Amino acid sequence: MGKKMRVDKLLSNVGVASRAELKKYCKQGLISVNGKVINNPGIQVDSENDEVMFNGEKIVYREFIYIMLNKPDGYISATFDKHDPIVLDLIDSSYLVFEPFPVGRLDKDTEGLLVLTNDGQLSHRVLSPKKHVPKTYYAKIQGKVTEEDILAFEKGVILDDGYETMPSQLKILKSDDISEIELTIHEGKFHQVKRMFESVDKKVVYLKRISMGKLKLDESLELGEYRELTEEEVKLIEER
Repeated sequence: MGKKMRVDKLLSNVGVASRAELKKYCKQGLISVNGKVINNPGIQVDSENDEVMFNGEKIVYREFIYIMLNKPDGYISATFDKHDPIVLDLIDSSYLVFEPFPVGRLDKDTEGLLVLTNDGQLSHRVLSPKKHVPKTYYAKIQGKVTEEDILAFEKGVILDDGYETMPSQLKILKSDDISEIELTIHEGKFHQVKRMFESVDKKVVYLKRISMGKLKLDESLELGEYRELTEEEVKLIEER
């Protein structure tokens, strides 16, 4: 059984029209439930089992949406910002009616995997400090990254504010004047990856998140592109 709700709420939730407009459309006979035209937009329907039609089209209701975005540099992970473009500026208005928000944040200059949803409970579980959902980043580092750094990160490093990080897994892909690495962390402190490298006297010059839980960034998505997650992928976000 689906969720019981007013038919105008169901239709406005999926972006058909505002509730005020739906009142007018109802009078025009454009809304039917289970084959019967209705004249009261306040009647209750079952969101899964009742057939709701608007202007001859069957409406499929869903409560939650889950989007994977390959976030580009220059966008703020927020639903509002006075000065900078936000990640929601990249999303089509047909999704915006669901009022999605980013699950956690990526810094303005950080690229890569960002999940947007309107499922507050999922977001809460993923971000809960108790869950320690792992996040893996690819980064370019100014300076040679060494075995010593691997050991330091494995032990936990002290950040500039005295916070000691949890053990993290550092993989060196290339050690050079500009090194390339992958780093998996299990918490989400502000600017954490950058500050961890600062603690070993190195500087992050490029940062991209490539996974969250067991969900990996779809590499076929260009920067700024997005797609909906499959049901299986939604479960992967929380897996360790």
